[in-house]
Amino acid sequence: MTITDTGTFRQEWEVWHRQHETVRADPHGFLAITGLHWLTGEPQRFPDAPGEWWTGPDGVTVQLADGEELTIDGQPVHGEHAFGVIPERGGITAGFGDAVVEVARRGGSDVVRPRHPDHGVLRDYPGTPAYAPDPRWVATGRYLPFDEPRPTTVGAVVEGLQHVYDAPGRIEFELDGQPLSLTAFNGATEGSLFVLFTDETSGVTTYAANRSLKVEPPAADGTVVLDLNRATNLPCAYTEFATCPLPPAENHLPVAVEAGEKQPLG
Repeated sequence: MTITDTGTFRQEWEVWHRQHETVRADPHGFLAITGLHWLTGEPQRFPDAPGEWWTGPDGVTVQLADGEELTIDGQPVHGEHAFGVIPERGGITAGFGDAVVEVARRGGSDVVRPRHPDHGVLRDYPGTPAYAPDPRWVATGRYLPFDEPRPTTVGAVVEGLQHVYDAPGRIEFELDGQPLSLTAFNGATEGSLFVLFTDETSGVTTYAANRSLKVEPPAADGTVVLDLNRATNLPCAYTEFATCPLPPAENHLPVAVEAGEKQPLG
């Protein structure tokens, strides 16, 4: 892909990065997480959320004491409430006061993650530095689907935790004439993809564990565009309460990708 109007290219990147930072600093975003609580069959009470919480074969349940309340889908909830079985990587959000609590399932376990807008990580967030956008880091590649999606087990930033993703295919591309490839996973929107990767900047100028890149749906002939200027940090770069996946071993690029977001400040 050839970028001819570098001024427009940089402006579009700047708009994108501002929007990305706005989402990141949402009052109930991941910077607001105050705890990662793993649920068991034994009721537990946590200091940053109302109620006693437990899980079992029928899913997550909370028992709210007198005077405690959650709001779910706009409706107040009191006493005992069953959230039911939550699918892997799924979640339900309940409100209380100016905070929310995320009830989710990660790596086969149920978790509770309260999010408070006055949390210091969010309150003091200084922004994330990034490399200046450069058309050099926009590559046209080809998406090669597998005959069948391949269940791919990857590690996580939480020790002992694993994630399993169905990888539908891989992307082949070149940087400075060097042939490279990345295993791709299904993206958040229909037909889109995303890749997790590390490279020779990881742990030096960029976050050590992973970076993520969204990829628009492939064209009819399999062509895809990788704009590495839009490589972003995952929540684990900012908070110890994340469960982010690590890239597949084959997704380490043996080049220094001096593009996208750098290591967070602080």
